[in-house]
Amino acid sequence: MTDSSSKIPQHIAIIMDGNGRWAEARGLTRLDGHRAGTENLRQIIDGCIEKGVQHLTVYAFSTENWRRPKEEVDGLLNILETYLDRELDALCRKGVRLHHIGRLEAMPEPIREKVKHSIDVTCANTSLWLHLAWNYGGRDEIVYAIQQMMKENIPPHQVTEDLVSQYLFTAGTPDPDLIIRTSGEMRVSNFLIWQGAYSEWYFTSTLWPDFSKEEFFKAIDAYSQRDRRFGSISSSDHES
Repeated sequence: MTDSSSKIPQHIAIIMDGNGRWAEARGLTRLDGHRAGTENLRQIIDGCIEKGVQHLTVYAFSTENWRRPKEEVDGLLNILETYLDRELDALCRKGVRLHHIGRLEAMPEPIREKVKHSIDVTCANTSLWLHLAWNYGGRDEIVYAIQQMMKENIPPHQVTEDLVSQYLFTAGTPDPDLIIRTSGEMRVSNFLIWQGAYSEWYFTSTLWPDFSKEEFFKAIDAYSQRDRRFGSISSSDHES
């Protein structure tokens, strides 16, 4: 039997779903739910560091989220700005390195500059990579990669899976071992559709603001019990 402690995922990605329903159940606004969800991220970061997870990617704002009411979009941008202002020192103390994936250039300039500043300030940290997927979409990412390869006149016969990966927003980052989605929904939602080809998925009905560190550890434990095959056969099949 494999020791589950030896199977800690190197990279965990999370679709942080359920903020709106959490707020509605309490008679609060959707933005109140998003604020609560942002607060919850702190303990998940701590959980990653405690377990030795090296990369955490969080789906904070998709390319499709711009279609939401302007008041909510503006509020979400304000929450991001507030988070960076308030949490940057704590991230540095914990050794967290911030990385952005998505179309940064489409964000308002003051927030864009704040994101760049936060990335620069944390660039020497080594405890955990926090990949913030903001204005991110999996299909858009693949389109972006194709556009960049075409600009560089790369011949079709030279295009390989490894080459495409080098042009994605996540270039240099290992593919996620485990993807968690909260709130009971069971959709990919355009998240890491290239990188998640062989990821293990964990679904929970718990809404994101209620997704505690203990729940997070349950997801890691469930992952540790799985036999990842990557298109091959299981180790037990080899032994039988």
